Amino acid sequence: MNRNWFRSHHDFRPWSGIRTFFTTLGLGLVLQSGAVFPQDQGLGLFEGNGDVGSVGKAGSVQYDPASRSYTVAGSGENMWFATDAFQFVWKRVSGDVSLASDVRWIGTGGNAHRKACLLIRQSLDPDSPYADAVVHGDGLTSLQWREQKGGITQEIQANINRPRRIQITKEGDVVFLSIAGEGDQLHAAGGSTKLKLNEPFYIGLGVCSHDNNAFEKAVFSNVAITPGSSSAGEPVVESTLERIPIPSGDRRAIYHVRGHIEAPNWSRDGKYLLFNSQGRIYKLPASGGSPEQVDTGFANQCNNDHGLSPDGTELAISDQSRGGKSLIYVLPAFGGTPRLVTETGPSYWHGWSPDGKTLAYCAQRNGEFDVYTIPVSGGKETRLTTAPGLDDGPEYSPDGQWIYFNSERTGLMQIWRMKPDGSDQQQVTSDNYNNWFAHPSPDGRWIVFLTYEKDVKGHPAAKDVMLRLMPAEGGETRVLTKLFGGQGTINVPSWAPDSRAIAFVSYLMARP
Repeated sequence: MNRNWFRSHHDFRPWSGIRTFFTTLGLGLVLQSGAVFPQDQGLGLFEGNGDVGSVGKAGSVQYDPASRSYTVAGSGENMWFATDAFQFVWKRVSGDVSLASDVRWIGTGGNAHRKACLLIRQSLDPDSPYADAVVHGDGLTSLQWREQKGGITQEIQANINRPRRIQITKEGDVVFLSIAGEGDQLHAAGGSTKLKLNEPFYIGLGVCSHDNNAFEKAVFSNVAITPGSSSAGEPVVESTLERIPIPSGDRRAIYHVRGHIEAPNWSRDGKYLLFNSQGRIYKLPASGGSPEQVDTGFANQCNNDHGLSPDGTELAISDQSRGGKSLIYVLPAFGGTPRLVTETGPSYWHGWSPDGKTLAYCAQRNGEFDVYTIPVSGGKETRLTTAPGLDDGPEYSPDGQWIYFNSERTGLMQIWRMKPDGSDQQQVTSDNYNNWFAHPSPDGRWIVFLTYEKDVKGHPAAKDVMLRLMPAEGGETRVLTKLFGGQGTINVPSWAPDSRAIAFVSYLMARP
């Protein structure tokens, strides 16, 4: 634990004359970017308050010591994009910290996107890097952040609206949201982000009306500031199955669990998702809920290489429960007895041809990992790649004209494509990263893939990675999101059937 977390920092020497004037009046102050923020000694846990950014109506705060509650009123056009405008009640701290509060809006109506939030913020500048746990007027609850000064705000939406209590936690450079409903204890809402802040930084309460001509009030009660945990022991993995819409890039948590899950597939009708955990395959409603185990018979060591047939009636799995090497099986999508397809292992399924007749997979033969195909009914396998080094992750384009795969034949791992017979092998990406697991969208417009930094070998878990998107026919690549993940995040096809979103798994190493 950083014992300096509670430390306040005051340095007004360049403004000593102004400071003397305000001190005579019994006030402290903070000066930043030309703004003066008075320090109110009657704010309980906090040092001061003021409006950040340009607001139509001056905000305010009322503190009730008996109930330890803060009624915060604020205006402001928004807290989004590259700049913010809101009322902020703050304290300066250092080290790891959590801020928790019950949150309640006063009055009904108002803009559905008005925000009552718990903030961790680098500065009082309107374009400052920050993260917040926010409850909107319509109940939407999310973790939002701006990674760099003047950067664009991003979001992970929780799968529960209008929680009774929320908490934002900073552990090192990791920030995450926790929530609690009526009668519940605080628990992680799913999803996290990296945010690098210099010490000291600000924590506090904020209200934005999302309408510069309006004035909204929210009550923050049972407010608690807690220093970083001193808990010993190995961190525990937490997994969040998320979806990210391509148009907006706003992530939403679907399912969160303390434990390890991997590799979501979206069903062909869009109604459910599949994932693997502890050797089993699970089915989960696409809107969230409780997962249901799929009956895979004797196959109880399934890994993260699985997926549905084009018509959605069959499921391919990669399982090593017999003989200790991963083999590919096919079974009914709703569960049943697996039928062996590949006689030789290890073999790891990755793609199903659009006509439903052929499987594509990565296999190790004679010490080399290459791309192979085989009839769904079984039989002789066909080797498609022969270049030295690893070739992996084969997946068909929706028109069946190409198989996309990743290969390290040029040094770094890059995305390639070839004809289904292995001819005409073409490099698709050529950059200074390691790129894995290319997934073409069902409408054929896009390719999404997983990106590691150049010094990362293989496709390990527990790394800072990116999901990137590029046009299928080539063009500019853009970052969909950054996350903590890697192995298990997006190994297999995970596009929504309408091509408007992808599913993936992010991870958090939480303190026990």
